[in-house]
Amino acid sequence: MPTVPLVSIVTPAYNEETYLSECIESVLSQTYTSWEYTIVDNASTDRTLAIAREYAKTDSRIRVITNPETIPALANLNLAMRQISPESQYCKMVLADDWIFPECLQRMVAVASEYPSVGIVGAYGLVNPWVLWTGLPYPSHFTAGREVCRQKLFGGPYVFGSPTSLLFRADLVRTHDPFFNESNVQADSEVCFELLKTSDFGFVHQVLTFVRERPKSRMEALRKLNTAAAGTLHELLQYGPFYLSAEEYKECLRVSVDKYYDFLATSCFQNKDANFWSFHKQKLKEKGFDFKYRSLLSGMIRKTMRKFRGPGDNEPIWGL
Repeated sequence: MPTVPLVSIVTPAYNEETYLSECIESVLSQTYTSWEYTIVDNASTDRTLAIAREYAKTDSRIRVITNPETIPALANLNLAMRQISPESQYCKMVLADDWIFPECLQRMVAVASEYPSVGIVGAYGLVNPWVLWTGLPYPSHFTAGREVCRQKLFGGPYVFGSPTSLLFRADLVRTHDPFFNESNVQADSEVCFELLKTSDFGFVHQVLTFVRERPKSRMEALRKLNTAAAGTLHELLQYGPFYLSAEEYKECLRVSVDKYYDFLATSCFQNKDANFWSFHKQKLKEKGFDFKYRSLLSGMIRKTMRKFRGPGDNEPIWGL
């Protein structure tokens, strides 16, 4: 009789007493029942730990660990990923203020099991009222890892979603430690490029996850800085030479830098604060590009020309 694959679910949590119960209940409501669940409390100062322990008392599949002191958010995500069972075949992160639909595990595991070369499975996600991470052709559940990364580098659809929206093959998680690059705020996207070097991408054309956007959250802070612009440039520099030909990489890099300055030119009219400009100047410098006012002026000229051309020539959009 075939063994049902075990899924290790992990939830890193810090001061999430408002949303944690909803997150845990969504795991308990899964139609797929072969799972174990670890909640990693990052030394919360509210009732997060107490709530997690209450649920652990009622279901033996749930365990709770707590950090002796608070560590950075990405470090806690990595700590959570280290907790997966050695017997698990797949790993699923659910952030503490998010939740998953009842068929999430069942649908994702079905795709991963059908295609053994798949290392990551994604799906449509609900982000407040919007359905995101669309773009892959329906009804195919399989895309070569190399192809989905090439599409992203060429400016194609972003289908990697957020940490909550993906299922990972557990052996890939175990062989990549730390799992997330803690120096990159877009580490959830970067790790997909890394894993898809040697695996393929599965996708479920169904809304399976909910990602919460809320005031004063980490996601809101990243959006205000628009860290995705720097993350996109980082991914091209880091993975372009692997996924693209020399000619493709050269052209993509030129276009990407122009788009970065187009985005900064637009930001000139949006009253961005000093923290915003400091962040992007630093990120450009880290990637070997000194901030150039001449390039910013060129971006402003391109923006003005597009305005005269009309709405058919849209400006590039950075972000999720």
